Amino acid sequence: MLRLRAEAPPGALVLRPVLEGGEPHPSGFEGRPGQVLELHPKLRWVGADGASNAPQWEAVGAACIRAAGEAARVAIDARGLPDAVAVALGAGAVLRAWRFEALQPRRTPGPRRLSLLVDDPDRAAPLWARAKAGLDGALLARELVAEPANRLHPREFARRLKALEAEGLEVEVLKPAQLRKLGAGGLLAVGQGAAEGPRLVILRWKGAFAAPPVAFVGKGICFDTGGISIKPAQGMEKMRGDMAGAAACAGAMLALARRNSPCPAVAVLALAENATSGHAYRPGDVLRMLSGRTVEIIDTDAEGRLVLADALHYAAMRFKPQAILDLATLTGSVVTALGTHRAGLYGNEAALGAAVAAAGEAVGERLWPLPIGEAHRRDLDSPIADLRQCAPAGPLLPDACHAAAFLREFVGLLPWAHLDIAGVSEEAGEEGLAPRHGPTGFGARLLDALVERHFEDPHRV
Repeated sequence: MLRLRAEAPPGALVLRPVLEGGEPHPSGFEGRPGQVLELHPKLRWVGADGASNAPQWEAVGAACIRAAGEAARVAIDARGLPDAVAVALGAGAVLRAWRFEALQPRRTPGPRRLSLLVDDPDRAAPLWARAKAGLDGALLARELVAEPANRLHPREFARRLKALEAEGLEVEVLKPAQLRKLGAGGLLAVGQGAAEGPRLVILRWKGAFAAPPVAFVGKGICFDTGGISIKPAQGMEKMRGDMAGAAACAGAMLALARRNSPCPAVAVLALAENATSGHAYRPGDVLRMLSGRTVEIIDTDAEGRLVLADALHYAAMRFKPQAILDLATLTGSVVTALGTHRAGLYGNEAALGAAVAAAGEAVGERLWPLPIGEAHRRDLDSPIADLRQCAPAGPLLPDACHAAAFLREFVGLLPWAHLDIAGVSEEAGEEGLAPRHGPTGFGARLLDALVERHFEDPHRV
């Protein structure tokens, strides 16, 4: 991870963030973002002009890691900067330095030992401890998303989540027989075509005060072929990351445990593989969901909303939470609307939506509110069931809005927010907080920040 120090360790490459000011350096270095000046082999300046908030300083920390190249030992010199700025620099450096190397015979060249130079390590330590809890959650999410589906099928995913009991979380795993007894028709149908059956995993954090928990619900499709409505071959390999919502929720729960949050919380994670086989569910089938409602299947590649619907109902009925939030790599439609810059935000309560958006801004995981109109729900009317899972294929379909309208049917009157993270679960560019094409862990730090900012006051409920 990273160590706080007052002086650079011997042999480390020192990277100094530099703001614009004074006369330009003879080299032309002016401190602009992205500028790097090598003063000598063990000292480089990195442009930080314009950085004024935590996400911007995290971006500078990530730029320091890029500027370090293949140097194995790196020290970021934040002496003279406020402790909060130093911590943000360190957080960005840690996020950028992460690599998934479980399956590589050799380590990727780059920083291995990170030091953050601060004026007073003891004074900065509490701030770093708080930031590290969120980083641990985000990096857990990344590790899970990076795993290929032959290593992280639903049974293995559940086993890894079970290991979080060592962190003080209660972990319960519901297997196919238990799901059949419950009547979880959506989750069972999506997973019935795969060799490994589905799981519903419940993570609980008791907190320190008596209150209904905050509930997180995550889509955990370990691989998505599209089922009978099979996806095109091009890009299908990325569908091993279709469980990023569940991974983010697990990461958020780890963060709450690592920092001993006083707020009770629960995560309900729906894990399955959407596979093709003679047992796979089909377009035209009608499923009876855990809630008892019937759903007509139009497209088996719209499977995420089915597993989420059962998980949302389960969380709502069993735990009676004060609020419920779901995260999912749900639709290509939201990527068309927002690209890779923001996640889509839907909900049924303005106050919760505003709190979620504010938490996202605070950690640099930005959202954009999108509507659920009356017409979106009418589009899901079915002649043979309570509702259709999606609208029939056609041009310019607002599928992200349809999916949100569908999910809203399964949360009742609870305050609810839905985050469609399909466009932001993978790093698109070279200058982000994760390696290009690598998982971002989007959502883990956002949920952790939301709980801290909005739910940890025991008097608010």
